[in-house]
Amino acid sequence: MTISAKVQKEMVDAMRNKQELRLSTLRMVKAALKNKEIDKRSALDEKEEMQVLSTLIKQRKDSIEQFTKGGRLELARKEQQEIEIIEGYLPKAVGEEEVTATVKAAIAEMGSPTMKDMGAVMKTVMARFGGARVDGKLVSETVKRELAGK
Repeated sequence: MTISAKVQKEMVDAMRNKQELRLSTLRMVKAALKNKEIDKRSALDEKEEMQVLSTLIKQRKDSIEQFTKGGRLELARKEQQEIEIIEGYLPKAVGEEEVTATVKAAIAEMGSPTMKDMGAVMKTVMARFGGARVDGKLVSETVKRELAGK
């Protein structure tokens, strides 16, 4: 079952169960998927659907940061709940420990890269994760920390 089909099915369930936040989040996900499909002018494959959902999660994280800075904690909490709903449609994200271990292994294999080589290290690390869902910002921060620690 595709992500789009799963979202559609669960929208109906959310309507029946009167789960307003879940329903509004699923409608937003469905609209984002449909917009991407229209832009592409053909059906999305699973990887493209996952990219759309990852983009939505990234947007929510940025919003949480802004709402927290502005003292709007109730809106930040709502965005966090939306992230949790969206993440239910994606495979489990790679954890911080695994990112750190992969970054250290990549740096060790590359010899002794400097900060100038950060792009090459990032490329190597991201390639190792392949299709797994990983936070690029976390990888970037880990690479910086490990390169600076040398």
